[in-house]
Amino acid sequence: MKQVYIIRHCKAAGQLAHEPLTELGVEQAQLLADFLEERGIERIVSSPFVRACDSVRPLAERLGLPIETDERLAERILSTDGDLPDWMEQLRLTFEDLDLSLQGGETSRAVMQRAATLLAEIIAYEGAGRTAIASHGNLITLLLKHFDDRFGFEEWKQLSNPDVFLLTFETEQPTIERIWVSS
Repeated sequence: MKQVYIIRHCKAAGQLAHEPLTELGVEQAQLLADFLEERGIERIVSSPFVRACDSVRPLAERLGLPIETDERLAERILSTDGDLPDWMEQLRLTFEDLDLSLQGGETSRAVMQRAATLLAEIIAYEGAGRTAIASHGNLITLLLKHFDDRFGFEEWKQLSNPDVFLLTFETEQPTIERIWVSS
């Protein structure tokens, strides 16, 4: 049996790759470490974005584990058009049409594939039975959708910062459980 804790980053100052956690986000990262510390996590893999790494840094320090970064966990590029006033509607459409590509953006199907490929490698890895991965809301929702089509735009909207889902693999189809209770 393999378990993967999928963690959405804590509250951040912005959306760019170098944006840090807010003061609240730093506090949330400590609470996240408290929540996950006793769960037997043996490996931590994160998006290279600062907010994702900093969300799991307290946990990594407590457990004495390195944070491995992987580009496949980076935030989804919805569009390279910097002026997308209806971005929320456009995002909704990408959950309905997995092959919809906005200017310079990634399709939902491509994001699902890159995340699922990494997750398959994590499951096949013999060195750890419990792995934590830190990423971003859009990618996480699409990864969960890969296994359960009920995940979509509305579920993305209901995510919290942070958030944690536990995927337990006893077969190829995991059980998915949202285990974080936001306060």
